[in-house]
Amino acid sequence: MADSFDERRRALEEDYFKRKDRETLARLRESMREAAKARGEDVSTLGCPRCDGRLHEVVFDDVRIDRCDRCEGVWLDSGELEHIISQEKASGRWLSVLWPGGTRGQTTE
Repeated sequence: MADSFDERRRALEEDYFKRKDRETLARLRESMREAAKARGEDVSTLGCPRCDGRLHEVVFDDVRIDRCDRCEGVWLDSGELEHIISQEKASGRWLSVLWPGGTRGQTTE
């Protein structure tokens, strides 16, 4: 019985720290955006690790991912892949992929 409580406690701790990591990254990105705007630079200040292009933020399933403007590479920060995977596992997700726009906010009669 104690093992199940320990597992639950560890799972809750992991969720807490993942959430805190996402919040910290969001605050860091926002401060970087504000600093770039104050200097009059483009918001995208990071270079692509693969080529000499620049990374720009793109929103995918409520997750901000970084995409290169040259090689079209996609770069994820900590926790973003897990969030996308959890969105994929949500009920009815496969229907929205097969039938975009046809499953959200509609009721069947």
